[in-house]
Order: sequence, then structure tokens, then C-alpha cells
Amino acid sequence: MESTMRKLIDTAFQALPLGAIKPTGWLRNQLRIQADGLTGHLEEQWGDVGPNNGWIGGSGESWERGPYYLDGMLPLAYLLEDEKLIAKAQRWIEWSLASQQEDGSFGPVGTIQSVNQDINKKHDWWHYMIMLKVMTQYKEATGDPRIVPFLTKFFGYVHSKIEATPLEGWAKARGAEMLLCIQWLFRETGEAWLLELADIVAEQTNDWTDIFHDFPYWRKVEEWDWTTHVVNVAMGIKTPGIRYELSGAEVERAAVHRGIDSLMTYHGQAHGMFSGDEWLSGTHPSQGVELCAVVEYMYSMENLTRVFGEGRFGDILEKVAFNALPATISKDWCAHQYDQQVNQIVCNVAPRNWSNGSEANLFGLEPNFGCCTANMHQGWPKLASHLWMSDNRGGLAAVSYTPCTVQATVGNGVSAAATITVSGEYPFRDMVTMDVALDRQSAAFAISLRIPAWCEAPSLTINGVKQELNIVNGYARVEREWANGEQLTLTLPMEVRTVSRNLYAISVERGPLVFALPIQENWQLLTKREKFHDWEVYPGSPWKYGLLADNKYEAALSDVPYQPFDAEHAPVRLKATGQLIREWKMEGNNAGAPPIYPKTINQEFAELTLVPYGSARLRIGEFPLIGEREKAWKKHV
Repeated sequence: MESTMRKLIDTAFQALPLGAIKPTGWLRNQLRIQADGLTGHLEEQWGDVGPNNGWIGGSGESWERGPYYLDGMLPLAYLLEDEKLIAKAQRWIEWSLASQQEDGSFGPVGTIQSVNQDINKKHDWWHYMIMLKVMTQYKEATGDPRIVPFLTKFFGYVHSKIEATPLEGWAKARGAEMLLCIQWLFRETGEAWLLELADIVAEQTNDWTDIFHDFPYWRKVEEWDWTTHVVNVAMGIKTPGIRYELSGAEVERAAVHRGIDSLMTYHGQAHGMFSGDEWLSGTHPSQGVELCAVVEYMYSMENLTRVFGEGRFGDILEKVAFNALPATISKDWCAHQYDQQVNQIVCNVAPRNWSNGSEANLFGLEPNFGCCTANMHQGWPKLASHLWMSDNRGGLAAVSYTPCTVQATVGNGVSAAATITVSGEYPFRDMVTMDVALDRQSAAFAISLRIPAWCEAPSLTINGVKQELNIVNGYARVEREWANGEQLTLTLPMEVRTVSRNLYAISVERGPLVFALPIQENWQLLTKREKFHDWEVYPGSPWKYGLLADNKYEAALSDVPYQPFDAEHAPVRLKATGQLIREWKMEGNNAGAPPIYPKTINQEFAELTLVPYGSARLRIGEFPLIGEREKAWKKHV
């Protein structure tokens, strides 16, 4: 008789274990810069994750900040194979493992309520969820046999307690983080009761499927709500996908797509994110978005790629990773912002049109609130660990073409160990090479190549022979008998295009990169510390430029430097023509809305150089459009 035991719905792809993908080229350099900056030295410089943190036995902060920090520091350590960082991470892991009680509970005891007063005083599940994600990554990287029994015992504890002390507050909004770990453990053990627990957690989590399917937030939100808080939204968008693994209901997939469409229609900004300073804030390019939301939205896109296997999620992931992420962190990774602005003309202590404090767009150690100081570290490492995935049929899928090496078992039938080496300095270049090495002469398997929606004329050669591309859901699947030593060359021509935004403003894009007008940066020290200082940044050049509608954008390429997200050494630049717009006003301490009918009579034409958005910390990223509407306005007046 066939077993009727319930299983999870098969996902389109499966994430490769941490360590199977090793970043190379500019991405490895980026991780090294991160390790040499805040991530590698935060414990020594910031008390919240220092020796007194409750997650390593101290009496200090015992809520989310320690787990947040580890959720980025641990994968960074293993991706770089950095023994010092690995030892740092191990200290946290060992303390958590040793803290487990007979009933399965673990972690700090008795210090949580004093840290954050809005937590449920009976029990808060949220901070455990982060540490669970850390443990699954650690198991993948090391194979430590203690992790599966540890998680099994803890989830037994959860099962016994969660109906009496259900998810509330942050945990209720973010329950998908626990669902991910329950599902991960089910794949490891096949224990049926874990899916019963998953059902309970899914039921207790905010109904993001309903919210995103029929999205109610059509304008800037003016008051607090769990479902408009930008980080909750960025995390919540993957919840229907995680629920899909339990039910297979197509409404979950529809909710994700409808939700993304609504977020970008009513709150979308040029860098690929939706606004949120602290909650959803409309499309004005001077509204901010929180760094926590940036890294969490990336993680959501990585999971939605895994579940549904659709190229759209990879497109979003790259746009956010290559633009919004680096833009809000200093090039030496020694300072970050809480909120970034698309049109960011000054970063100073001043009130702005947001709910956050007057220091939210400073560059520093802990501007506004320390959650981002702890949580920012997962962005690049988790991108690196999700660049490729398994297709669940013995093949591989390329999610992004950032330089890396991938090691995985492949094969339809007879398996082989494959190493794929990806080179080409994408996204700063449009040609990618992928060298295939096998531990046998040949193996039959598929390589699915993500073809970005922005690319109109992709081309692929294998060993110099052109191939036909059949693109389905954003991926071109190439299934064949691969020989050891073969090479794929994928060309993704990057044409400059402009995107119309709110109030007829435009943004400029080339491939996955958004381009901005860099403003000369005058960094002024605000608070000096031993290593990580706070800075205000003031403009030293004009910013009130619009772009001509009939611009002929010219791309100029230079060598990709060690730190490509540096405006002074940008590896791609665009030449454009613009004019100063005299009446473009400041609104409070921000650039005002881009004028709909910019007045440029008698203004000289200016040759402008645009750089990748992520490399400019002061910038204009949404421009007034000078052209046909201006002619109509002149005729009218």
C-alpha cells in the first residue's frame, strides 16, 4: 500500500547548501571589505553585540540584535573561509547549543522585557526565529550533527507551547521565518508532526496573502500598523510563497505578484525598493527606505526564486542588491544609514517628512535605531549563497551572473560532481562565461539560465556555437550531455533606457544598474569613536538638473576596481545632457518633488556624467524630464 504521509509541495528550485557557492571577483572583494569593516569588528566596537550580549551569556541586549548580527556574520565567515570570523561565530553557536533546557527551550532567560517594552510579556517568539535561521546555515556549512536534534527538541517545545502563547506583534508579522526553519527540518527528518506545527504557525501569522492579493495601502501611510511597517512588508512578501509549500494553492503565487505590482505602483522607487521610513510612504523620491527592509526584501526574493522558479524575482533581487544595498553603506563599510533617499542631496541632523528621527539619514554606527546596525550584514552573503540553485531534477539554475564558483552534484540518472566557474564582472559588463568542469568525461543535466526582462536580445554560445534560447518564466533551459571542459558564453546586451516615474520624472537604467547624478560629497565628522564614526554629508556641487527627453546616452567603461561602488572610480559611466532647473525647490531638508514643467529658458546645456546609483551617497536618481511637456508649457504661457 502506498504511503499517504503528507509531504511538502515540490518547489521549482532548491537552495544549495552554504559553501557550495564561493564568490569571486568583485563580489568576493565586497565581502572582504565588509569583513574588514563593520561586520568583522562590530563586537569590539558596539556594546549591543559585545561580550555582554545575552546570546553569549551576558546580561545585556538579549533580543534580536545578537541573532541578527550572526545571521550575516556567520555566512560571511564561511564564504570567505575566514578562520577568525568562523571562530567568532562559533562562540555564539556553542552558547546557544549549551543553553538548551530539558523542555527544548534555549537562549537568554529573564532579560528580554527590559530591552524592548512592546514585546509580549508572556512570551516572544521573534528573536528565536532569527537564531533558527542561523542554525540551519551553520548545519549546511559544517554538517554539525548536533543541529538537527537541537532543532527537533526546540520545535517540540514550540509545539507544546504555541497555542497557549501564540505569535504576537513582531512574531505574528514575521512568522514565515519560523515556517522556513520548520520546513527545512522536515526535509531533514520527515517527521510528520512538524507539518502540523507548520500549519499552526501559518495560521497564527498575519494573513499576508489577503493583504497582498487585495492591497489596501494606496498612499503614504501616516500611522503605525504591523502590516505597513516597511521591514514587515519586505519580509511578508515571501509569506505566500512559504505557505504555498504547505498547500500548493495558486492564490499564494497570485498574491505575491499582485503584491509586488501594488507596492511598486503606490510606493515604488527607482532603486527597485518600495519606500518605508518607518512605514510605506508613497513614491516621492525624497521619502526614505530602511536598510533592514533592503536586506530582508533581498532574502524574500531569494526564497521566492526557490519556490516558484520565476525570473522576475531574480530581476528584483539584482536591482535591489546592485543599487539600494551599496548606496546606503559607506564604501569602506565603516558607516551606514538607517534611511536612504533616491534624491539625497544632504545627510544631516534635521527633521524630515518621515516618522523616524532627525538622524535617520546620517552615515554612522547606529543612526536612528540599532536594528540595521545588527541586520545589515546578511545582504551580500545571502546573495552570494543564492546565486545558483538546484532545479530538483539533477540540474542547476543560474539566478544571477555575479562572479563565483559553484560546486554541486548533477546528473539525470548517473550523477557527477560539477564545478561551474562564472566570470565576466557582471553587472558592470554584459558578457558572462561559464566553464563546466566534471569529475567524469560527461554527464547529462540541465542548466537553466535566467534571462533578465530588461534584455531584449540575449545570445548564448556553447564552445563557440550559437544556441537557440527558449525562454519560459524568465529562464532558458539548456538540457544536454555536457562534456568536461565545455564553456558557455552568455551575452546580455545592456541598452540604456529611461523609466517614467511619478510626476513625469524619469530614472535611467542600463541592465540591472540604475544611474544617478553624483553630487560632490563633503563628509563632516559628527561623532568620533575608536573605529566607526558618525558623519554628516553636505553637497559641494549643483544638484538641480533635469535630463533632456531626447538624450543620447553614451556608456563609457573602465576597469572594475576593488570597490566598484565608489563614484570616483565607477567602472561604468553614462554621458548625458541636462539643464539646471532654477525653481526646483527644497522642501524642508529634502529635494522637493521633481517639477512637472521644468522652466529652463536661457539655461545652458550641461554635459553630465551619471554613475551607478549604488556608488553615489549624495545623488539625484529621479530627474525632471525636459522635453515635449516643457515645449507645451512654454506655448501655454
